[in-house]
Amino acid sequence: MIVYGIDISHFLQALIAVVIVGFLTIVAVLKFYATVSCGYFRQQVKMDGKTVIITGANGGIGKETAKELARRGARVIMACRNVDNANAARDEIIKTTKNENVVVKKLDVSSQKSIREFAEDILRTEQRLDVLIHNAGTAENKLIKTEDNIELTMATNHFGPFLLTHLLIDLLKRSAPSRIVVVASELYRLASLNLDNLNPSSSWFPAYIYYPSKYANISFTLELAKRLEGTGVTANCLHPGMIDSGIWRNVPVPLNWPLKLIVKMFFKTPLQGCQTTVYLACSDEVKDVTGRYFMDCKERGLSSGATDMSKAKKLWELSEELVNLKQTDQKI
Repeated sequence: MIVYGIDISHFLQALIAVVIVGFLTIVAVLKFYATVSCGYFRQQVKMDGKTVIITGANGGIGKETAKELARRGARVIMACRNVDNANAARDEIIKTTKNENVVVKKLDVSSQKSIREFAEDILRTEQRLDVLIHNAGTAENKLIKTEDNIELTMATNHFGPFLLTHLLIDLLKRSAPSRIVVVASELYRLASLNLDNLNPSSSWFPAYIYYPSKYANISFTLELAKRLEGTGVTANCLHPGMIDSGIWRNVPVPLNWPLKLIVKMFFKTPLQGCQTTVYLACSDEVKDVTGRYFMDCKERGLSSGATDMSKAKKLWELSEELVNLKQTDQKI
């Protein structure tokens, strides 16, 4: 079609080509910026003789964290719910790092029974624990109650790590200086912590529970660090970045369609995402640092709400009740 001497079809083709090239250029620039601005832990710190537990280590940033610490010589205990997947990941890590001291132990961090069985096994078989990394996490799109009658996302992301820390704290203290690392998220800023509804029984959008669970991670870490002062055990939390990992599998249709494109184009790889965890696990720069929040291997500030220690203390007290701490359990 010719209008005023212009072939409209050719004009539209050229315009579409310009738009596509412009879009791809913007994507490339943003991807390049995301890559170069990502914090990398490049120090060659060795971890020989040290024992590390990583929950949820069979995939994503947990697997990459296990690989990085195994490469540095650590004894790595992969605490995973799916043992078959974990064994396959372990074999790959051993082949890649040449470190045979990588073991798999079953742990469903959403189950208090499983946590207690795992802790009993660790206390019976391990002489030391230098780093405990709370990495396992989930974001469910349905409201599911666990066998302990706790909402699954909160059970996995907060209450499980809370109970496991209590059960292993004596071993961490005996191994001091030692470290606790909690994988939180900047998405906590999209939520508030409702202390009257820590174990929700209903939700119009269950996936949202992930955000307050990450808020709880931060409050827990700050209170934990306060309670551990003078013990030689540090506790810090981190935002790993937005990661291209399995945690997004539960986002419902149709929200997951554009999200998949965004994830592949702009999110960090698991290797990039594990850098701050590895930094907090072994860097000498943070050996005496505790009760802080990190991103891209640097300390970052928190919202005023997240640093409210009265709220953190109340969360702790309510969590003690919900995880059914026994009189024989070590109180922190």
